[in-house]
Amino acid sequence: MAAVGSVDVELELIVWTQARVASGVVVRDELDNRLGEELPTVQIEVVGGDDDGIRLDRALVDVNVYAATRAQAITLAAQLHGLYLTELRGSATDNAVFGLVSTVSRPAIRPYENTDLRRVGATYAIHSHPVS
Repeated sequence: MAAVGSVDVELELIVWTQARVASGVVVRDELDNRLGEELPTVQIEVVGGDDDGIRLDRALVDVNVYAATRAQAITLAAQLHGLYLTELRGSATDNAVFGLVSTVSRPAIRPYENTDLRRVGATYAIHSHPVS
């Protein structure tokens, strides 16, 4: 049996998300100095959570969308919100099975120090476990 936390939730969500967004959208975990050249960008980061001590991981995941305009950021964040709540739940990758997906903080404008960019972020609770 796989160990608790053996699923890299960030990586699995990045791959899952990248397969469902437009081809020009960058999906990643860390930002770099080229962010302004790679818009729109979706940043996925596990920011906490817990587990059941056996195999279920309950990750808190921040999903931030960076875009050139507020409207673009809001539109992409809304698309992701819908995908996570309707398609992610019950889906699987080669390494993970996703169960309950719930919104902790719905998509909303988040401040960002670069005034040439706009950021919309949301936080989700995502349950997953390794593929058996």
